[in-house]
Amino acid sequence: MNKLCKYGTHRVISPKGTLPQSADKIDNNMICYANEILVDVDILNIDSASFTQIKKACDSDISKMKIMIMDIVSQKGKMQNPITGSGGMFIGRVREIGKDLNLSVKTGDQIASLVSLSLTPLKIDEIIDVDLDKDKVKIIGQAILFETGIFAKIPDDLPANVVLSALDVAGAAAQVAKLVKKDDTVLILGAGGKSGILCTYQARKSAGKNGKIIGLTNLSSQKQDLEKLGICDHIIVGDATKPVEVYEEVKRVAPDLADVTINVVNVANTEMSSILPTKSSGTIYFFSMATSFTKAALGAEGIAQEAVMIIGNGYTKDHADFTLNLLRESDELYELFTERYGDK
Repeated sequence: MNKLCKYGTHRVISPKGTLPQSADKIDNNMICYANEILVDVDILNIDSASFTQIKKACDSDISKMKIMIMDIVSQKGKMQNPITGSGGMFIGRVREIGKDLNLSVKTGDQIASLVSLSLTPLKIDEIIDVDLDKDKVKIIGQAILFETGIFAKIPDDLPANVVLSALDVAGAAAQVAKLVKKDDTVLILGAGGKSGILCTYQARKSAGKNGKIIGLTNLSSQKQDLEKLGICDHIIVGDATKPVEVYEEVKRVAPDLADVTINVVNVANTEMSSILPTKSSGTIYFFSMATSFTKAALGAEGIAQEAVMIIGNGYTKDHADFTLNLLRESDELYELFTERYGDK
C-alpha cells in the first residue's frame, strides 16, 4: 500500500506516478482508507459525450450497453470511457467516513459527487437499468471519494434526480456568469440540452435585456423548450458539425458576431462552429467533453482567429449552490428540469 495521498495517487495501479484521472487503471477495492469516503451508489449520471458514444456503439441496445459499462469499470477500476476519456458523476449514500476526515456529512446522508467518474474508484455489483433518454444508469455498487473529492449533500427542497442532473453540469452556468458581460452577444451551441439550458438561462441574466442571446440546437423539440423559457433572442435549428452553415446563420442575426461563444454539444467536430462565429476579440468556452484541443488550436490558427479559448473546467467555487439556486429562482426552469429529468 502506497502512502495515502489526498489526491488519490495511492489508488493508482498503472502507470505509477500519475493521478487517478489520467491513470489507465486504479484500485477499486472498496476498503475505506483513513482519508477517503465510501459511498453506496444508486445512480451513475454518465456524461453526455460518453453516454452518446456508448449508445451509438451498442445501437441503443441496453443489454449491450450494460456489458460495455461493466467491462470499462472492470478493466479500469473507474467509469472512464476509453474513447471520450470522460466519466460523469454519481448519487448515493455515505456508508463510511475515513478517520482522518472532518466533514459536514454523516453516514446515511445522500450525496452527489462533484468530481468525475473518470477518477473515482468504482465497483458495480449489478446494473439494474439504463435510461436512454436521461444518460442515467441505475446500479448496485460502491464508490470512493478522495480527500479532495468534492460533493454536495442532496437538499431537502429539490428532487434528487433533478439535483443530480443539474449538478452533473454545475460548472457550466457558473462559468458563464463569469464570462458574459452586460450587453454581450452570446452564442450557445447545444442550447437545448441539459447544460445548454442552464448556460442560456444564465447568459440571458448576465447579458441583460440589451444583450443578444443566440441558441443553436439540432432538435425542434428543444427549440420549443427554449421558446417556452423565453431566454433566446434567436434560436437556430442546425448542425453544429457544419461550421460554415453555423457561421452564416449567426452572421445573419448578429452581423458583428458573438462576444462569447459557449460550446456544450455532445458530439465531436464542432470546434470550428464555435470559432468562426466569434469575434477575434471574443471568448470561446469549450465545456463539451467531445472537444479536440488540436482541432480548436490549429483551426483557429488556420483562419487567423485570436479569440481567447477556454477549456471547460467543471469546477468553479460554489458552483453547486449557484446552479441549484437557478432552479430555485425560476419556476419555468425548475418545471422543465422536473419534466425531463425527474421521476415519472
